[in-house]
Amino acid sequence: MLQSIQYSLELIQDEARQLVQAGVVSRQQPIYVLCKYIPAREWGCVECELEKNDFLLRDRIGDLLGSEAWDND
Repeated sequence: MLQSIQYSLELIQDEARQLVQAGVVSRQQPIYVLCKYIPAREWGCVECELEKNDFLLRDRIGDLLGSEAWDND
C-alpha cells in the first residue's frame, strides 16, 4: 500500500531549499518547476498547501524560501 506524505509549507520549503543548495533549481525560477521533483500523485496536495499560504505557482522559489541566514557573511 502506498502512503502519501502530508505536505506542510515547512516541508515544501525544506524540499525547495535542498534543491537550491544542490544547484538543481534556482531561486529565480517559478515555484512550478518543483513539480519535476515531487511525485505527480502528491503534487495536488502541494498546490493546495501553497494556495492556502498565498503562494502562486508563478511566484519565484526565492519568495517561497524567504530570507535565509548565511554562515559565511
